[in-house]
Amino acid sequence: MSEERRADVPERETGQQADLAATPAAQSSALDPASALAAKEEEVRGLIDRLKRLQAEFDNYRKRILRDLAELEQRASDREVLDFLPLYDNLARAFAAHAKDGNVEDFVSGVERIFGQFAQILEQKGVCRIKTTGEPFDPSRHEALLCIQSKEPANVIVEEFSPGYTRGERTLQPSKVSVSQGPAPDAKEEV
Repeated sequence: MSEERRADVPERETGQQADLAATPAAQSSALDPASALAAKEEEVRGLIDRLKRLQAEFDNYRKRILRDLAELEQRASDREVLDFLPLYDNLARAFAAHAKDGNVEDFVSGVERIFGQFAQILEQKGVCRIKTTGEPFDPSRHEALLCIQSKEPANVIVEEFSPGYTRGERTLQPSKVSVSQGPAPDAKEEV
């Protein structure tokens, strides 16, 4: 068996040598070193040309993706604006009616209905108001404007100055709040 293996090795090598001899570069090198060099230079030029084309294609692809993303962002923004245009139109009509006849009760009633529409749109979009007063302070959802002594335990919100909103798990706008530092030291001693 070892003799068979030895006999196979020269045949494989001979086969590989025959394959190499069949390539144009090998044939030309056997004929003339100058033509072999010219063939290699042509091959390099072809590879460089291919590389340049691939690079240009990738640049075009990148520009197209950026353009598509900008267009997608614009369309999403347009959809959001379309939801609020009826509210704007209703407010304009309410102000025009108030300017025409001066009826304050109808104006207030119309604005209240518009406010209800606004709340409905926010709800449809998954926007929720952040709970504040009496809740524990959460720096990811609340912004403390004041820290005050109060009868509430420490780090409990005692007052909301401006509401905050979330959408899903993301905070869109934190609530601006006043946070308790707990009872004053004198108050603890009196109890």
